[in-house]
Amino acid sequence: MSEKKTLEFEVYFRKPGSSLSRQLRKKQLIPAVVYGPGQKSMALSLDIRSVEKYAKKEYENKIFTFKSDEKDLNGLKVLKKDISYDKVTRNPLHIDFLSLDMAKAVRVNVEVHFTGKSKGVKESGGVFNIIRRNVEVECFPSEIPESFSIDISSLDINQNFHVSDLKVPENIKLITSPQASLCMVSEIAEEESKAEEADESAPASTGSAESASKGGKKEDSAAKK
Repeated sequence: MSEKKTLEFEVYFRKPGSSLSRQLRKKQLIPAVVYGPGQKSMALSLDIRSVEKYAKKEYENKIFTFKSDEKDLNGLKVLKKDISYDKVTRNPLHIDFLSLDMAKAVRVNVEVHFTGKSKGVKESGGVFNIIRRNVEVECFPSEIPESFSIDISSLDINQNFHVSDLKVPENIKLITSPQASLCMVSEIAEEESKAEEADESAPASTGSAESASKGGKKEDSAAKK
């Protein structure tokens, strides 16, 4: 197996505790934890700038290597598992890492990309709906795919694609059910279609017609007086 190029996080051992975590954030450090099969859970911290840099979607499922003075952390290969953010500022607050054994399979979610424009949308005015944006797979860490892609060009009205329609390499095991739907093309709701037809067939009112109507009302009022 060819091993993927890894990226580095410089990390520091820390003592657990919420008060200590607040102190770390004031120093532009983010509290974190690493855990996994055969790995004791360890509290650590790392520079907020590195977290912000590698929090982007392009670094999902990338393998990172820890660089640390702590021997139990140094050289550890990990995946980003979860990042917690402040609800107001959207600054990262905490990050979870999953430690990896490169010789053992791991389960991850892989994003699905939809390419092309479906036949049902182009020719029949249907609506394309995405039902599932990722699938869970199991494989060795070095073989984690960046994404899966599926061409939706042939998809017609009331048709859908399932997980089984993805082209998955033999070395990748699908955990998500093959029968699970990925996307579909549906018809526009009948009520919505009728409303659009009614709008198109309704005569457009003009400013002069409105003026005439108002004038007529004034004359009627005068006659009554």
